[in-house]
Amino acid sequence: MEKKKLLPTLLELYVAFFRTGIFTFGGGLAMMPMLQKELIEKKHWLTEEDLIDYYAIGQSTPGIIAVNVATFVGYRQAGILGGIFSTLGIISPSIIIITILAGTINSVSEYPRVQAALKGINVAVAALLTTVIIKFAKKTIKNVWNVLFMLVAFVCIFFFKVPSFIIILAALAVGCLNVVRLKKKEAQTEKTALSGKSTEQSTEQSSEQEESK
Repeated sequence: MEKKKLLPTLLELYVAFFRTGIFTFGGGLAMMPMLQKELIEKKHWLTEEDLIDYYAIGQSTPGIIAVNVATFVGYRQAGILGGIFSTLGIISPSIIIITILAGTINSVSEYPRVQAALKGINVAVAALLTTVIIKFAKKTIKNVWNVLFMLVAFVCIFFFKVPSFIIILAALAVGCLNVVRLKKKEAQTEKTALSGKSTEQSTEQSSEQEESK
């Protein structure tokens, strides 16, 4: 049974996104595992489908993905103020850390141990991201056409270096065409059903007339 989504307060939104920002390395897609745990599993504010939709919108709109997602989620949950508090929450950790380390970041990053630690963090983030992608794929890839489009998009991006915004526009176009196709199919089904019902009524009327004679 799916758990009921709960509406957060402004402070809860700020804290949730602040926690996500401070414990995530890389931003953007790297935040997806943390957002899933924080917003879906822990707070029950969203469903997995909701988070996927927000990431799709965040990817296709100008700006930083993580900030876009935070803004959309906050606005959806608590209006304009919710969007503002969520955005402040996601960017506050970066501002604080960069302000503290601004004078020493170049020298510290050259230490071998620091570089090794960052490489280890990158591997861990990649593993978490892969897990979430597989889990979300099970929710979104529902037919052969989805699989084919996913493979084509992967080949275009990975091998031919096609810009991601072109893939997004193509996906948008395919989605719109699919909606039009489904609506036409539904209209045709309804038309067929009405036609069958009309024929059935005509047959019944003819039978009644013959019986009356």
